[in-house]
Amino acid sequence: MPQPICLIGAPVETGASQPGCLMGPDALRTAGIKPVLEQLGYPVTDLGNAVLPDLKDIDHPNRAIRHLAETAGWAEAIRTMGDTAVDRDHLPIFLGGDHSISLGSVPAVARKSAETGRKPFLLWLDAHPDFHTLDSTTSGNLHGIPVAYITGQGGFDPAFPPVPAPIDPRHVCMLGIRSVDVSEHDSLRRNGVTVHDMRAIDEHGFGRLLMGFLDDVKAADGTLHVSLDVDFLDPDIAPAVGTTVPGGATFREAHLVMEMLCDSGVVTSLDVVELNPFLDERGKTAKLMVDLVASLFGRRVMDRPTRSY
Repeated sequence: MPQPICLIGAPVETGASQPGCLMGPDALRTAGIKPVLEQLGYPVTDLGNAVLPDLKDIDHPNRAIRHLAETAGWAEAIRTMGDTAVDRDHLPIFLGGDHSISLGSVPAVARKSAETGRKPFLLWLDAHPDFHTLDSTTSGNLHGIPVAYITGQGGFDPAFPPVPAPIDPRHVCMLGIRSVDVSEHDSLRRNGVTVHDMRAIDEHGFGRLLMGFLDDVKAADGTLHVSLDVDFLDPDIAPAVGTTVPGGATFREAHLVMEMLCDSGVVTSLDVVELNPFLDERGKTAKLMVDLVASLFGRRVMDRPTRSY
């Protein structure tokens, strides 16, 4: 029997500059994510949406930072729900919400991986590396900090608790990157993060680059968390995101990535983030994201219904 799946709603928009991502979880539900997964044979439980706890009084000398206490509160709530899912041996799918939800989702699944003696790996499907720290961010938008936090970079205390099982930066692969700040560039290189930008993809193709990373995960008997940002995709096919960057993955490339991930058998958790229904066109992006999730969990091109986007 397939592993049970838990859906965890993360209606968070405090990490982004443009409102609307708080509607993302319900848009994915409306687009049919639960019945689609059930049709593929998975038992699915929807745990509902995370709820913002009482906020702590948190300050930081970087005056650009926006909504620090709220974002830290959301991270705590999401991590608690993630802990519940993985401790039940369910595969969690975190429905965002902006990418700051990974401040809570990834620590939960990495902790469980470490407790079972397996190394956690991270695949970051995004236009941006999100490798800022609280000190380096100039926009102050906290959806740009998760990977730095997850990999144990300094400067997050006391706003965020220490990560119980930081992911080794050398176990992080970023695909589709095409917008990097100078401070992130230096830090990514120094920490050994694997970054495949769109030039590398144009030269070598998604398949070859992803296969190399998946081989590393398998060789280490690792677990893999996939974090899928809407802006990984080209905005022509996925307009419902506030951080559009031209030149993203095409429909065919994105489905190839998902089907390869399914074939690998190493994916143990998933984020679906940055869906902003306020910017969508008749649910076009929400339906595409659900279709991509379906591909990750076993739907093949021959099974895909005809649909007008």
